[in-house]
Amino acid sequence: MCAIEAGKRGRSVALLDHADRIGKKILISGGGRCNFTNIHCTPENFISANPHFAKSALARYTPDDFIALVKKHRITFHEKTLGQLFCDRSAQEIVTLLEEECRAANAEIFLNEKIREVKHSNGFTVVTNSAEFHAPSLVIATGGLSIPKLGATSFGYDLARQFNLKIIEPKPALVPFVLTPKDQSNYCDLTGLSAEVIASTKNQSFREKMLITHRGFSGPAILQISSYWNLGESIRIDLAPDHDATKPIRNTNVRNITVARAAFHKLLPSRMATRWLELNAPQTWTNKDLTDLEHRAHEWEISPAGTEGYDKAEVTAGGVDTGELSGKTMECRKVPGLYFIGEVVDVTGQLGGFNFQWAWASAAAAGRAL
Repeated sequence: MCAIEAGKRGRSVALLDHADRIGKKILISGGGRCNFTNIHCTPENFISANPHFAKSALARYTPDDFIALVKKHRITFHEKTLGQLFCDRSAQEIVTLLEEECRAANAEIFLNEKIREVKHSNGFTVVTNSAEFHAPSLVIATGGLSIPKLGATSFGYDLARQFNLKIIEPKPALVPFVLTPKDQSNYCDLTGLSAEVIASTKNQSFREKMLITHRGFSGPAILQISSYWNLGESIRIDLAPDHDATKPIRNTNVRNITVARAAFHKLLPSRMATRWLELNAPQTWTNKDLTDLEHRAHEWEISPAGTEGYDKAEVTAGGVDTGELSGKTMECRKVPGLYFIGEVVDVTGQLGGFNFQWAWASAAAAGRAL
């Protein structure tokens, strides 16, 4: 995207990729359909040490701008839940769009270029396994550490350190949780079961599906909350959003586990409800016991042992400190001509197309300034 915008302005652009094809991460995104933006995108959908940093770029390249590009290429798309836009056919269409726009802008793409060294004096020199490239400006759009099997590396962070730039400690985000051995033995034989829940940390919550996996919890609600979670903290899960779970028990003359199961089976998959009650039901069924059970159903506390890490994380939180960059152009304040865009920067989107929108917007900001 940055190459396209710079090329449109008549710049001579070389796009260097160490992979054998461009857009590998695009191709696997959205289950192969690419959740290419979100129509409800706001700065509040992003995590950063400076929550104001992304505002300028996001305001100047909006979801509507990318949608116009998608329509220009006659790519059909649809909205799923919560403003998420997906290709009707394949994510390959987005990669083809970008390739064609690069061609039209005379931006040249070089594949299989392993970067050996970056030198800075009177412009930049990038030494690869096959050539040397010289330019007055260098843009780093190398992403984070997520999904190393697709080629993710620490290159962007290493380069930032080479130029003495501050980095906010990277961590996996939008990532499944791994439970403690005890919680695994309690719940992980229920792999595949899911329910709509509200997952919360101290100051953030998401209402979406939670999925039980063979090692812990996943699903959209969990991926979302993982970006706000730190090791050692607990999360709270509301298993019965908007429901008075114990009302059917209170309203009967006979109160016992059988009646409780019947009530909870209406709210959760039956095996999940049965298991949760086995582990959380009271010994007696007084009004106070039921009040406590109700509270627990809405405030179930779990302390994850960790996450599935970068192998399964959809994105990397942290990155190049935004204080080092101009919010208008993404240019490095200390090193004129050096730019950082996309995921390598400390701006992390929530689940649902926001990270793509940040990629397009930050790229356009830099491309229009080169």
